[in-house]
Amino acid sequence: MTTIYLVRHGQASFGAASYDQLSAKGEQQAQVVGDFFKHTLKERPLVLAGSMQRHQQTAQLALAQSFDDASIQTESAWNEFDHQQVFAKYDERFNQPELLKQDVELIANPRAYLAKIFDGAIERWIGEQYDHEYHETWLGFQTRVEGALHGLCQHIDATQPRQAVVFSSGGVISVAVGKVLGLNAKQIFALNWSIANASITTLRWTDGRLQLLSFNEHHYLKARDAELLTWI
Repeated sequence: MTTIYLVRHGQASFGAASYDQLSAKGEQQAQVVGDFFKHTLKERPLVLAGSMQRHQQTAQLALAQSFDDASIQTESAWNEFDHQQVFAKYDERFNQPELLKQDVELIANPRAYLAKIFDGAIERWIGEQYDHEYHETWLGFQTRVEGALHGLCQHIDATQPRQAVVFSSGGVISVAVGKVLGLNAKQIFALNWSIANASITTLRWTDGRLQLLSFNEHHYLKARDAELLTWI
């Protein structure tokens, strides 16, 4: 029996020239995750991370607080979908993130505003009608993530670690949970928008089956500082 911790990366740099790097708050969040693991895990876990910078930074900062001798197995199969392309096909402002950020800052409820864009962009992406416009289709993304999860379970069977930690993104975690619960695409992405930065979703691999133990845990962030709880 192995417990799998799926960690969403810390807050990235929304509106910056490169989204794929942690903000100062994102770095703090990653360190708090590390503190949580230090007090929760009794032995060094198997550690995997996507190859995106925000995944690697979160993993490195978290491990520095907990298991600094742990090695990180980098696997691009755990990478997020190209959210900038998916969103830009629906709203061209995503091609100029700094201008979009300026618009969002004028909105009374930025998260609700972005959620509406998110819903429209995702609906277009999963609808298959426009598959030819995307580098990676929804089905391709889903298949990739489910393959990464299957590969992890095979690796666990071969090496028998008690715990595994995967640093990734909200879309990836949503697909993994969707696989366990048998959710459709719309249900999967309804989960995605609720996943907080640096939150932990926990699975258990036992007797050849995956079980969902917890989803989107973030109590350790609020306990440290309520301002550390973010979604975008």
